[in-house]
Amino acid sequence: MSGPRVVILDYGSGNVRSAVRAVARAGAEVELTADREAALRADGLVVPGVGAFAACMDGLTSVGGDDIIAERIAAGRPVLAICVGHQVLFTDGIEHGEQAKGCGVWPGTVERLQAVRLPHMGWNVVQPPPDSAAFAGVERQRFYFVHSYGVRADSIRLHPELAGKITWADHEGDRFVAAVEDGPVWSTQFHPEKSGDAGRQLITNWLGRL
Repeated sequence: MSGPRVVILDYGSGNVRSAVRAVARAGAEVELTADREAALRADGLVVPGVGAFAACMDGLTSVGGDDIIAERIAAGRPVLAICVGHQVLFTDGIEHGEQAKGCGVWPGTVERLQAVRLPHMGWNVVQPPPDSAAFAGVERQRFYFVHSYGVRADSIRLHPELAGKITWADHEGDRFVAAVEDGPVWSTQFHPEKSGDAGRQLITNWLGRL
């Protein structure tokens, strides 16, 4: 029996081969494409992302990725967003004094972390909400992060609609959003595809919901 069909959205965001391999190893049939119909038909859509917020948004909109994400969410179709793919789901991002509009799925601003050592690179623990489906079986495991920007706690503390949906992490005392579980949409600031067995389990948990 074949696994669920998953599209990795190809919009020029950088090396996505590790995401393709990780999702395939977890048991899915994977296609790397920017084709709109394939992305809408797939059982699951993965939105990767590396680099700067504004550049990723430019690449995403150039292939209609923002509309694809919006249509899938409206239809209750699963999406998994990773790293800058996770960041662009929020309202906006500010890098080097420049503000860029995001997809606006959730309220929140992506900004530079308030830490001396940046980027935040390496393995870190996370604090998922109770009964998290994404982190089932890996609640106390470490995940691999590479980023200098994120959605800091101060940015979203006044948005109760996100209560119970957020997994947190800390870097040098600065608390930021490590992941979000919002119905059919999951997103991670860390790289599950580079997080060994823990990341594989998270991807497996996501595929189990398709």
